[in-house]
Parts: sequence; C-alpha cells; structure tokens
Amino acid sequence: MRFAFHATMCRTDHYLPQAQACEELGFHGFTFPDSICYPQVAETKYPYNEDGSRNFLEGTPFLEPFCAIPWLAAVTQRLRFTTSVVKLPIRNPVLVAKQTATVACITNNRFALGVGLSPWIEDFQICGERWESRGPRMDEMIAIIRGLMTGDYCGSDTPNYQIPACKICPVPDQPVPILLGGHADVALKRAARIGDGWIHAGGTYETLKPLIEKLNAFRKEYGTDNKPFEIHAISADAFSVDGVKRLEDLGVTECIVGFRNTYTGEPDDKTIEQKIGMLKWFADNIIAKTGDPA
Repeated sequence: MRFAFHATMCRTDHYLPQAQACEELGFHGFTFPDSICYPQVAETKYPYNEDGSRNFLEGTPFLEPFCAIPWLAAVTQRLRFTTSVVKLPIRNPVLVAKQTATVACITNNRFALGVGLSPWIEDFQICGERWESRGPRMDEMIAIIRGLMTGDYCGSDTPNYQIPACKICPVPDQPVPILLGGHADVALKRAARIGDGWIHAGGTYETLKPLIEKLNAFRKEYGTDNKPFEIHAISADAFSVDGVKRLEDLGVTECIVGFRNTYTGEPDDKTIEQKIGMLKWFADNIIAKTGDPA
C-alpha cells in the first residue's frame, strides 16, 4: 500500500514543512485539491457531504496546484504530487497540457494529473466555459492533453474543440498518469474507459466497496482490466492496520489521509509541531507496518 497526505487546505506556511516531513517519514505522495474561487451567490449543492452545503469553502485557503506543486517539489526528492482533483472542463486543454508537461518535467516525473468535473455551475460561468456538454468535453480534453504531451503536433477537430495542429516543448520523458474522480456511474465509466486510475472523493468502506466493484465491472466491459490502474481512496480504514488490509484487498493502491475534516468546518487550529507529530504517529503506526518501501 502507498500513502499520500492531504494537507486539507491548511495555512500557507504549513505546506512546506509538512511536505518535507512526509518525505522523511515515508509517505509516498502529497495531494492538492482545486477550487478557483468562492461565488458570492450560488445555488449548487455539493454532492460529497450530507447536507450539500458549500459553506466549508468560504474563507478556506486553496492554493493553485500548478503553482504550489513546484514549490514543494523543489524541497523534496521523492514525493509524488497529485491533483485531487483539478476541475478540468472549466479550463483550456492546451493550457492544461502546457502546465502538466512543465510540472512533470521540473519534478522529474513526480506528478499525476487527477481531473474531474466541477459540481458547481458557477465555476463554469465565472471561467467563461459552458456547463452543457462538460462530460464529452472532458473526454476530448484528455485526448488533447495526451496528444500534446507526446511532443508531436496535435490538433483537434471535434464537436467541442477546433484546435489547429501545434506542439509544446518540453514534454516529460514518461507519460503523466491521468486519474479521474467522481462517484456517478458516468464518472466511473470514464475512469474505466480512458483513465490511468480513479480518485475517491471520500466515504465509508461500505460506500467505497460498491464503487470499486462497479469500476472493475466497467473496466472488464471496456477491455481495460489488464492495464495498470491506480485506485486512490479516502477512508477512515486507513488509520488501522486491519483497515489498510481491507482496503488493499478491495484493490486500493493508495490511501489518501488527512487529520482534519474541512467539510464539516473543523478549524485549522493545530500548530505545525502538532501536525508533524500526527504525521509521525501515522508513519510509525501505519506506514511502517503496512506500506510499500518509499
């Protein structure tokens, strides 16, 4: 099992020491969520908490991942950084390809691009992108991103993107894994069909198990079940040795762990020393007993 740390949108000055501590203590990865802005007025419900409230986002500090990851990669040697997840269809695919290639190159291939659909129509309105056709558009975007990261000329003449042939430089010497998020059947199908992995948005073992079972069935249906595939999960089971074993048996390849539930408005009131102490506890009690060598 591999373990990634989610810093849960903490104070900006806590990121660097936590990343360095994660690497020293044997964590394998570090994840970054994505939120562009907080609309003054919004009617959209959040799909991944009980009441659909978005209040936990107001005043929550989200660093822009393509900017923040190189900052932390510069002071680490081994940690892999994953966006978990970038809201892809509110962005331009050529720009995302350029950002992805740049981050992968300067981190020496320590980057995985996690993408998903934003649940907020307001994100699309604010960024000037269409809410309609966002799913098919994401399929086309992923093809464009992969095409451009080969270093060859790549264009697009699809229903949503007419892009003249172009190429970017530099590109990484290894493919960047593209992992897809989302719990709906359409998201699981997309991950199974074109993804290098799937990123869980959180929940109990009982809700995770049927999602992975569906995902595996879709991979078999699409004939992708023999290809390498990552499953990143957020689960309380990761905080016990027995729980990690249950997740591993389910097919989880990486546990994402954090020590604060921002979705319920839990305050970020721990000192950096306390946070590093929690990381050390997890490393001593979980990673040392269950993890793959870092």
